[in-house]
Amino acid sequence: MNAAPMLIALLAAGQAGAQVPAWWKAFTASPRLESRFTQTSESAVFGQLKRTGLLRLARGGKLRVDYHQGLLLVADGTSLVQYDPSTRTAQKVDIQGALKDAPLLAVLLDPAALERVYTVKPGPGADAFSLEPRAKGLPPVALTGRGGLPRSLAWTDPTGARQVLTFEDPRVPGKPFEGSLFTFKAPAGTRWLKP
Repeated sequence: MNAAPMLIALLAAGQAGAQVPAWWKAFTASPRLESRFTQTSESAVFGQLKRTGLLRLARGGKLRVDYHQGLLLVADGTSLVQYDPSTRTAQKVDIQGALKDAPLLAVLLDPAALERVYTVKPGPGADAFSLEPRAKGLPPVALTGRGGLPRSLAWTDPTGARQVLTFEDPRVPGKPFEGSLFTFKAPAGTRWLKP
């Protein structure tokens, strides 16, 4: 399963924790995140594309990514559903399987597991760091943030397209998200695809 045009993500840690900026350390202690985002993609084949949406993240592997006029990704901590309203198709996979197939997804859902596949490199600058893959086939990832919140994530996807995810207004909501936010309710007529 292509876990999304975005995954994305949000960052790393592990044994190199002393090398990450203070904003990352504060972010990993946060119980939740909400932000509008812009994702730009630039490739030789498709040129430059831009997508926007809303991302919500909570501890325990919970994620909801609503692309404006596009995909919906919902993770409840156990499974991940990708829904495409244009084709009215959905696909559901086990979170652990998705993390193996899409290591960038671990940046959002299981940051502690990243040390198995990435090495943290500090800089450039006080608010930036990068993830260098330990295995072939994974892209390097560059991250920036400030004030205890992520600001950008950049990588090159398997097609060679340069992806940049910018968090427009990241914040920690004062109240916990409603549990139903991370539960996918299939619209009538949804066709389920096998992973």
